[in-house]
Amino acid sequence: MSFLAIGSIAIDHLETPFEKRENVLGGAATFISIAASYFVDKPMLVGAVGEDFGEENLNVLKEKNIDLSGLQIVKGGKTFRWHGRYHYDMNNRDTIETQLNVLSEFNPVLPNKFKEARYVCLGNLDPVIQRNVLRQVKSPKLTVCDTMNYWIENKLDDLKETLKLVDALIINDSEARLLSQSPNLVKAARLIRAMGPKILVIKKGEHGALLFTDGSVFAAPAYPLETIVDPTGAGDAFAGGFTAYLAKVGDLSERSLRKAVLYGSAMASFCVEKFGTEGLLNLSLLEIDDRYRSFLELSRIDEE
Repeated sequence: MSFLAIGSIAIDHLETPFEKRENVLGGAATFISIAASYFVDKPMLVGAVGEDFGEENLNVLKEKNIDLSGLQIVKGGKTFRWHGRYHYDMNNRDTIETQLNVLSEFNPVLPNKFKEARYVCLGNLDPVIQRNVLRQVKSPKLTVCDTMNYWIENKLDDLKETLKLVDALIINDSEARLLSQSPNLVKAARLIRAMGPKILVIKKGEHGALLFTDGSVFAAPAYPLETIVDPTGAGDAFAGGFTAYLAKVGDLSERSLRKAVLYGSAMASFCVEKFGTEGLLNLSLLEIDDRYRSFLELSRIDEE
């Protein structure tokens, strides 16, 4: 099934309590499409970069068989850059600097074949841009959206208009509370699903994820990693794995949605084990399935 990812493509400067890295390939669309490449053939990527992006970064995407015909390389422009510093617990971070650069004028126009995409994953972007993309896609089977506190606080009306058009929303617990204005996640889920998306995933970082659908709640565990190197992009890797697994099986049943949460969680767990996209680049399907089965074992109890 055809899969479309849209979002930022970035060059990151990352600081953790243990290491610093500059010029690290990042961005929502990058993580989404790389994670998706293990489930679908030639995921389609839409984004914009500057001339400073470099052949090395382009080759990373090409080697994952990602269709880059929707990638804009802006002459004379500079790629979106983000500088972040993580706290000791690796759950919280401070943004030191954001340079929007080419992203400030990003106005995606989809190639004709991209308009036929059946599965669409909208990475974190201005909700107006997300809505513009949805208007260009002809008849998607599933549209999945991500957002963040900045858009909730500064473009709430636009975000709500976009949420009316999407099938699924993936956000973290603090964003869910902010969007719903409710401290209780069960109530927050009900209020958010009333805004439009009937499928809601609330990520809880090291505490797993919750899936809310009609009359059903599914709690997925977190994978117990001894070492977390870099959490950047984990949520996007989750979204890519979640959406692309559903594209692979072509089914949106409750069982498939629950499996998709576990596959998304597996991709996120690989992501955090190395810096940037490095943890996602050289996986095998066997490794991914083994990690998925590990998630199943984490919450299974054999009855006597």
